[in-house]
Amino acid sequence: MSFYIGIDVGTSSVKAMLTDETEIINTVSRDYPLSMPEAGWSEQDPDDWYRESVAAVKELISGVDKSKVRAISFSGQMHGLVMLDKDDRVIRPAILWNDGRSIKETEYLNEEVGRDFLLENTGNIAFAGFTAPKLLWVYNNERDNFDRAEKICLPKDYVAFRMSGVFATDTSDAAGTLYFDTQNRCWSQKMLSLLHIEERKLPKVYESSECIGDLKGELADELGISRDVKIIIGAGDNAASAIGTGTVNDGDCNISLGTSGTVFVCSDKFNCDKKNAIHSFCSANGKYHYLACTLTAASSQKWWVEDILKSGYDLDVSKYAGRSDVLFLPYLMGERSPVNDTLVRGVFAALSMNTAREEMALAVLEGVAFSLKENIEIIKNLGVDITKSKICGGGTKNRFWVELCASILGIDIELPEFEHGGVLGACILAAAGCGEDISPSFCNVKEIIHPDKDLADFYEKKYRKYLKLYPLASELYG
Repeated sequence: MSFYIGIDVGTSSVKAMLTDETEIINTVSRDYPLSMPEAGWSEQDPDDWYRESVAAVKELISGVDKSKVRAISFSGQMHGLVMLDKDDRVIRPAILWNDGRSIKETEYLNEEVGRDFLLENTGNIAFAGFTAPKLLWVYNNERDNFDRAEKICLPKDYVAFRMSGVFATDTSDAAGTLYFDTQNRCWSQKMLSLLHIEERKLPKVYESSECIGDLKGELADELGISRDVKIIIGAGDNAASAIGTGTVNDGDCNISLGTSGTVFVCSDKFNCDKKNAIHSFCSANGKYHYLACTLTAASSQKWWVEDILKSGYDLDVSKYAGRSDVLFLPYLMGERSPVNDTLVRGVFAALSMNTAREEMALAVLEGVAFSLKENIEIIKNLGVDITKSKICGGGTKNRFWVELCASILGIDIELPEFEHGGVLGACILAAAGCGEDISPSFCNVKEIIHPDKDLADFYEKKYRKYLKLYPLASELYG
């Protein structure tokens, strides 16, 4: 028997998991602070990630036979900008994926450099959340920091570097920087030139299950485990979650119904969406995937129930399903996919004097599902056949919402037996880096939810009305 450790470097906390070949042995979570020094800014101290990761691993393996630990791998929040000086010290706080300060840089990349250039060289257009606009922002606003940078990396890769001494990344995470040639799985020389980056400052690129080296000797001694423990580079959080749910074959789909909502669809071949804001990234298994992000999914529900109604989540909204005309556009913080519009805001429509608060609560759930459907329909039009999807995230605790998604999306929804997502994917990648495939033990489906035909017909018509909301909202808030 061997043990494998997964570390997920999240936005609010680090999660660590210990598995053997067939079961989850232990999980640990440790929080760290998030800083918002100005409106729309989001930063963290990378040293917090490392310190809490080490503390989490210590707690994780206390009480087990530490000699059986074979490998550590990673999952992590994507797009964050980490800059190190010549002595490998952090220059400034990391600028995170949800930071919006680089709007001007994003507009420059999309409008002046041009979408066609970006698509040709990276497979994606620019988003404020991506790493490239953040680098341009530092170049334009903190030139001294930019010039001091000798290493530029992503969140999980900083922790891997501190643990191994090896400066590395993986293809799935690198694809989210906007200076990576996704199709050819290498750094894009034209983008590096445009961004004033020397390739020597970037990590070497590996596939997600590749071993980059061994655990540092002094850290191994501190943890009480072997110095031969392998460090497997791992993957960006969505790609790692796909591994953790068994979303690995052409056309496989995984929906995350979390604070934000994501649609992850596997593809054997590279392709990119040239009309809409759908990402084309590398997968953690040597293939590719489409990724679409709805910025406010479960957070829309939280806003409505807790901030507006100031009530509990026990509202009976189901009685209005299939008969309410109320519509909701869930663009409370702007939107990423498929419109890439940071200025647009949310909308309620078709309200009347008879509208009940339960109808509006239902419309919020429907609006998020419609947003997911719009992204799925675009990906289908790119030639991918999607007939079912796994689903994970905190929103799945609402059984009715999951059933509603099945009917609105018109596909079967599969509930996985384990819902640990990225950190479980990291454990599976750790084992894969040692030549072991442990995924069959963890990727089982416990239940399949089928669409309700009558509701599906109703919601197909309502979806057509939903599609008319964004053009109107963009005129009001654009």
